[in-house]
Amino acid sequence: MDDFLRLSASTGRFTYGAPRAFSFGDDGRLLWFLRSTGPTDAFDSLWVLDTATGAETRLADPRALSPEPGTLPVAERRLRERIRLVAAGIGSYALSGDGRSAVFPLYGRLYRVSCEGGAGGKGRPEEIPAAGPALDPRPNADGSRTAYVSDDALYVHPGGRVSPADGARWGLAEFAAAEELDRDRGHWWSPDGQTLLAARVDESALQRRHFADPAHPELPPEDFAYPEAGGPNAEVQLWVLGPDGARVRLDWDAAAYPYVSDAGWESETEILLTVQDRLQQNVLLLTADPATGRTRELSRTVHPLWVDPLPGTPARLADGRMLTGADTPGGAARALALDGKLLTGEGIQVRRVAGVHQDRLLIEAGQRDPSEQQVLLLDPDTGELTPVADGPGVHGAQASAGTLLLTTADADGVRRTVRTADGREFVPADLSAPLPYRVVPVLERVTEHGLPTALVLPRGHVPGRRLPVLMDGYGGPGYQDVCAEPRRWQQRQWWADRGFAVVTVDNRGTPYVSPAFTHAMYRGFSEVTLDDQVAALHALALRHPDLDLGRVGVRGWSYGGYLSAMAVLRRPDVFHAAAAGAAPTDFRQYDTAYTERYLGLPQDHPDVYERDSLLPDAPNLARPLLLITGLADDNVHPSHTLRLSRALTDTGRPHQLLALPGVTHMTPNGTREKITALELEFFRRELA
Repeated sequence: MDDFLRLSASTGRFTYGAPRAFSFGDDGRLLWFLRSTGPTDAFDSLWVLDTATGAETRLADPRALSPEPGTLPVAERRLRERIRLVAAGIGSYALSGDGRSAVFPLYGRLYRVSCEGGAGGKGRPEEIPAAGPALDPRPNADGSRTAYVSDDALYVHPGGRVSPADGARWGLAEFAAAEELDRDRGHWWSPDGQTLLAARVDESALQRRHFADPAHPELPPEDFAYPEAGGPNAEVQLWVLGPDGARVRLDWDAAAYPYVSDAGWESETEILLTVQDRLQQNVLLLTADPATGRTRELSRTVHPLWVDPLPGTPARLADGRMLTGADTPGGAARALALDGKLLTGEGIQVRRVAGVHQDRLLIEAGQRDPSEQQVLLLDPDTGELTPVADGPGVHGAQASAGTLLLTTADADGVRRTVRTADGREFVPADLSAPLPYRVVPVLERVTEHGLPTALVLPRGHVPGRRLPVLMDGYGGPGYQDVCAEPRRWQQRQWWADRGFAVVTVDNRGTPYVSPAFTHAMYRGFSEVTLDDQVAALHALALRHPDLDLGRVGVRGWSYGGYLSAMAVLRRPDVFHAAAAGAAPTDFRQYDTAYTERYLGLPQDHPDVYERDSLLPDAPNLARPLLLITGLADDNVHPSHTLRLSRALTDTGRPHQLLALPGVTHMTPNGTREKITALELEFFRRELA
């Protein structure tokens, strides 16, 4: 690897040393977060910033608690894959209800630390006894009790096991919820700290998927339950577990609404939960009585294709009104609705409801180019919008009791500011490495669809010099590539400086342009994705004649790997070489919640799944193709890549296969950079 790739690998792609995982506590007085000691330190410690003084205190150092890194429980390792957590040391924590103490797992052991002193003293963590290797600890309101999971059972300390030994998994989110529905937890304390709401997950109907590490043939294979498209999902129930052993099951039509995308206590006498039907065309907010388990519908969000998630909704405001996501007529904008009436219009694309601040809704939204994001206050009574952070770049916010944490990302880097109710400001220390490049991509909207595109050229490029093109993107639903966040452009500038014109396109189906733009991918990935990528490339070449369309490569990972392989299989007239990493080559073998949301059930729409599968295209390969897969990938199982490789071999189509033992979907610890170095050799050779 060269200097940039080594630096990227050693700094965790320029994230080590940056503060993350912020949580306000003690009515906004405390700001908790995780941060390592510097740009090459992967081990995060737990810190707190006192907003009264601006002082930062490290409360827990993982190396002091465990000088040698330990082994993660299997369930925690898999949960980290679901939420894309690559940091070492203290990966996560949870605050007590008062926000004055925190608990966290470390290699299967549990710890509690207080900001106010206590048994261990301020900043001196004390270990919490556990029944075995444990994960996902959650403290109650005052921090006196901690719930946690060990060996698929839910425990409380002090106390003991609170879930029955009935063969189910208790207290954890199932695969579909954690990977696709943005719910990564499975148990919640009541406000009085005495009762637990817990998820019961029965995966017995699911097929098992297996991994074997060819580098260690002496080890037995791992297996796990996987919800494959068209097949059974995990059965998810919610139970109230009382301190006296009482158990009450929440009762809703789980057959019609099997997905639980959110849950939690509103008071000691009320639980709110959000459920969805299997095709995610109906999203219900329910209120539940924890004493009886009876539920009642509060709001219903409906879409004939699918309800696109809008974080922070559905929700009930303090005055009882129902806040839901909605589309403006014709699908021009993602909006908010209050009691079913549109609150925002076509001039704003709402992306997230971040909370309440100064008696108004704090929202993240796009008002200009889709690559940017602003923070605004929205008056729920009048619809009036007040900007909080609206300069160039991507802005985000968190709020508590009048205190704001604002994050700004632009070409100059990422900055975070704490703004208190009385006007003081603090900047949490950022110890990460400076970004090597200041990248300002050429952003353009092209074709009749207004596709967002970005072009990165070599620094010092001389106009008139023709450049091979490298298409580098994702293209799939749920992820925006053309964005002003600066870290995602670092490696693209490196590619450009190696002699490529790097092109990134957000085709229809990707988020944040408009609901109509996103929903264009309904019942078909391949045609829309590939047509838009080709059209955007040709449109950019007309504007930028230095793009050599006789030498076009394409690379990507996950859905981007699918796009890359599809490009050379179906359009060899446009694409001349591809590196396809972790590609889901046949969506009949991908998970339920993601795939069925867009494509429907395979038994109902077999033609859709056949059309989007790459396996029938194997005989058509006429361009160089490098297939890459991690053999420990439990998201896009390596069988996807291996099946395509076998189909290519069976039809006599030469290709390259890079199979990586022990490597997961996230390719951590410098693996991604090593792959990139090999891809560079591949494209230099094939596009010469």
